[in-house]
Amino acid sequence: MPPANPWAGEVALVLDGTAHICKLTLGALAELEASLQADTLVALVARFEAGGFSTRDVLALIVAGLRGGGWRGSARDLLCAEIEGGPVRAAEAAAELLARAFATP
Repeated sequence: MPPANPWAGEVALVLDGTAHICKLTLGALAELEASLQADTLVALVARFEAGGFSTRDVLALIVAGLRGGGWRGSARDLLCAEIEGGPVRAAEAAAELLARAFATP
């Protein structure tokens, strides 16, 4: 698998020993908004910037990013998955996804 391209909004994440490219596409962002229900993306960005995000936020972002990268799994599939780097890497990847989705090159 080629390395993630940060200029294209991509983030690399290894699940169960397999590398995946994550990306918040428009469809993935719509799915993210739906999964967070009452929360807005602006509020989610603010929570990450303030360090007040929840594990639910991280999981929703990771799932949306993976789906934007072509993965066909669900949040339930991640419950037993081994994320290389653990919860810290998952939170970093979620923050990178948000930053790269809304940054201009």
